[in-house]
Amino acid sequence: MTVVLSTPGLAAAQDAASAKDATYYVSLGDSIPAGYQPDVDKDTRVAYTDQLYAQLKKRTPGLKHIRLGCTGETTKSLISGGVCRYPNAKSQLDAALKAMAQHRGKVALVTISVGANDIKACVSSFGALDAKCLNKATPAMGRNLAQITGALHKAGTKNTRFVGSTYYNPFLATWLLGPAGQKSAKDSAPLMKAGNAGIAKVFRSTGFQVADLAGAFASDDFAHQVDVPGFGKVPRNVATICKLTWACTKTDPHPNAAGHKLIAGTFAAVLSRPAAPAAAGAPAAADAPAAAGAPAVVPVNATGPNQPSADGRLAETGASSTTPVVAGTGLAVVAAGGGAVYFARRRRAGAQS
Repeated sequence: MTVVLSTPGLAAAQDAASAKDATYYVSLGDSIPAGYQPDVDKDTRVAYTDQLYAQLKKRTPGLKHIRLGCTGETTKSLISGGVCRYPNAKSQLDAALKAMAQHRGKVALVTISVGANDIKACVSSFGALDAKCLNKATPAMGRNLAQITGALHKAGTKNTRFVGSTYYNPFLATWLLGPAGQKSAKDSAPLMKAGNAGIAKVFRSTGFQVADLAGAFASDDFAHQVDVPGFGKVPRNVATICKLTWACTKTDPHPNAAGHKLIAGTFAAVLSRPAAPAAAGAPAAADAPAAAGAPAVVPVNATGPNQPSADGRLAETGASSTTPVVAGTGLAVVAAGGGAVYFARRRRAGAQS
């Protein structure tokens, strides 16, 4: 029997070989990529980014995850910093670009979900969106998102895949509050669709594919009825949001573990298709249907009033000054329910799996 003893030299050689073969997945964004769960009031490893990484690593054992998501991040703070701290970097974007430069040619995937916290300041204490505030905030958000995705795409190579997500509609949970809530749930749907179309168009214009979470969560399906214990028959989209998020139990919009699993599957479905080149003005429909067993993706109309201009600026929403938050723009999807604690939390970011 031959026994091979490990030596410092051999270990160093093995580490060097491992580093040479390594590829990287860089995930960015807000509390959803960070895996925040309200039942434990902290970020967790149930995040779709972690679940997606686990799936990809089975096929690519050398893959490493650079996990940068930050609870409370906005498109502005992702660029300039100030919410989470990153070692040797001023912001989440800076940390991502430095990681991509360090591992130039080895970054296989970049994903991002960000934007919902941008209009938090436009939600009044009475739960209404201020139209002037909203119309002032969304152009900056569009420019920021275009700057972020443009910089990330430029830092990649021909072998890097880029995928960004739209948002599902947690305001559908208001359906359970009676007639007024049902009206608000219905009113939120077309506005969510318009907001998501704007986000998707910015992604596509900078070379990102789109993971359509609204389609995966059946956000527009009011037609089919589903039994929900304690509430009887409700529309399929309402039942789905109750099943996959905390919106109906803790009035918190974050996805639960099952929701994160579906989101991971939606990203994986996009990755199963060839990468699409940047094409300014391309339709904002989703790149792929959701994972097997999930609702079919509904294409998004990209011709509405909320489309971004060539510089990434989103058009005015036209919202009333008394529009309730549940009937607000899609950009507000995660701004309600615990917005204050989004900015109160800090975590050590930049961890690499």
